[in-house]
Amino acid sequence: MSVHSGVKSVLAVVVLAATTVLTAATPGAAAVPTERAGVTAGDCPFPKTVCLFDQTGYAGVRFTVAATGPGGACVSLVDHGFGGGRIRSVLNSGSGAAALFAGDDCVGGPYQVAGNSGIADLSSFQAESVWVP
Repeated sequence: MSVHSGVKSVLAVVVLAATTVLTAATPGAAAVPTERAGVTAGDCPFPKTVCLFDQTGYAGVRFTVAATGPGGACVSLVDHGFGGGRIRSVLNSGSGAAALFAGDDCVGGPYQVAGNSGIADLSSFQAESVWVP
């Protein structure tokens, strides 16, 4: 497993869940907005974790990352086969902000994902790495 850190090395736990995440429709509910507060356990059931999905709306193959120590960690999506625009939506179940980066090794214009929130459609943004708090 390849894990990169900008300032100091921190071990990150990377779990690839090759399961399909199904989004259940609720009768009478509005469509999921592009950004939403509150992460549901079914979408990202792990505490203090960033769950990245290869489809919009928190669906498809889930790639899960979490820092195991203080200070956070940078994880290369390229090294794990999730670079090149594969990530289409993201959930952050931790209280601290995470960030997606257009470049590998957490460089190049961060796209912030606030704590306890998600982005259902990353649109044209192509994440190559992620900073997990």
